[in-house]
Amino acid sequence: MRISTASILAVASTAAATSAFTPTHLSGNALVSRSTSVKSRSISISTLTSSSALSSTTNPISSDPAIQELYKRKPRPEYIPGHIPDPDYVRIFDTTLRDGEQSPGATLTSSEKLEIARNLAKLGVDVIEAGFPIASPDDFIAVKQIADIVGNEVFEDGYVPVIAGLSRANEKDIARAWDAVKGAVRPRIHTFIATSDIHMKSKLNKTPDQVVEIAVNAVTFAKSLGCNDIEFSPEDAGRSDPEFLYRVLEEVIKAGATTLNIPDTTGWNMPWEFGELIKKLRENVPGAENVVFSTHCQNDLGLATANSLAGALNGARQLECTINGIGERAGNASLEEVVMSLALKGNEQFQGGPGTGKLYTAINPVYITPTSKMVAEYTGMKCQPHKAIVGANAFQHESGIHQDGMIKDKSTYEIMTPESIGLMRGESQSGAGIVLGKHSGRNAVGTRLRELGYDLDIDKLNAVFARFKEVAEKKKGGLDDDDLESLVSDQAGSMNELWRVTGLQATTGMSGIPTAT
Repeated sequence: MRISTASILAVASTAAATSAFTPTHLSGNALVSRSTSVKSRSISISTLTSSSALSSTTNPISSDPAIQELYKRKPRPEYIPGHIPDPDYVRIFDTTLRDGEQSPGATLTSSEKLEIARNLAKLGVDVIEAGFPIASPDDFIAVKQIADIVGNEVFEDGYVPVIAGLSRANEKDIARAWDAVKGAVRPRIHTFIATSDIHMKSKLNKTPDQVVEIAVNAVTFAKSLGCNDIEFSPEDAGRSDPEFLYRVLEEVIKAGATTLNIPDTTGWNMPWEFGELIKKLRENVPGAENVVFSTHCQNDLGLATANSLAGALNGARQLECTINGIGERAGNASLEEVVMSLALKGNEQFQGGPGTGKLYTAINPVYITPTSKMVAEYTGMKCQPHKAIVGANAFQHESGIHQDGMIKDKSTYEIMTPESIGLMRGESQSGAGIVLGKHSGRNAVGTRLRELGYDLDIDKLNAVFARFKEVAEKKKGGLDDDDLESLVSDQAGSMNELWRVTGLQATTGMSGIPTAT
């Protein structure tokens, strides 16, 4: 598995300017316009992801200061359980290694989990939910290894991720989770119990009073172990009675919970519905000002990212998500979608909650692509081509109208640069993600031919383009550079025909001598 790193070199001439999230019309950074192209080269993804260097500026590609700027960690407030000093800061809680691994067929080994955790630390996630320690001996070992290693690798800027372990609301689970994560600099226990009527009656066979008691006892026990960072989740909160949520959340706050995670466990809520739930909880739960509200949104209706952002709009300051959106059933909120939405729109579309409404994270998005590729490879769960941000088609263009716009100004059809998420496109595909297929126009074909060194007059170009259309109608996946050069050669040959094939016969099989005449 390889990724192109060519155009990273192009930033050498751009002093440490603003981040490369958006095209030139939204940012003055020269890197963003991507007008510079250089010879491409490839390196193994492991080169980008396996380094354990903990410098906040060092990257494995170059020591050039301008390039280092892309890899420098973003500033973040001091980490305090239950409190975020800057009300505009949004913590990113990654649960790829726990909920993500619960995707059918997505089993990960302990070593693979460790590699992914290290990449998540490079990405800069605030919390890594490393697993469910009670689930199996291997899961316990994996979580403990991540806590002991990644949870102790402190970067130069003081950053070290919180390592969380999930547990049900019983002492055995909680003790096992604590044993797994307590070696980290910042350990967290995440415990949960269902609060919806259907779950309490059909699954737990418990009364609301019993559920409150179990929740309080769970948080109390976690605190008694010496854990001062305790997250509580009322499972299926999206279908729970808000009045009951007020009650149970008030009690777990009194018992010592520092983060209240509100899950839309079945992906049932609409964004406005889920946002209103977060708002009501913040307004009606006594002690709400002393905890951080979090979201955990499933994607059963395709609304996980939208619901997470609606939560942020209404005051949630921790968003739980996974790389590539993997997870149970239809998956979770996608980390790359949540993070880039906040990077692009967080400064202007989130007024109304606490703070100024200019929301931000400390994620370093240049590591999104290598982390996405690593997760896809290790889990065996490839992204669909049209997946937002990280799909193979996310920065590719086949329509002739779109290609013409991209060649003239890339911001016509791209709202962020591929380089900003670590996809170094370089000069391939005309440096603009141009896929030459049956929808491509003459400008795109002519531009690529000129880049390949062919200066054709208008008649020859028209002839090549006509032949291109014929071939593109039949060939799936578009035409590459070799195909284009063959078309040019074919067209030249048609004007000065020296010979032609009039017949061909070939014989082959499992036995005997193959012949051709």
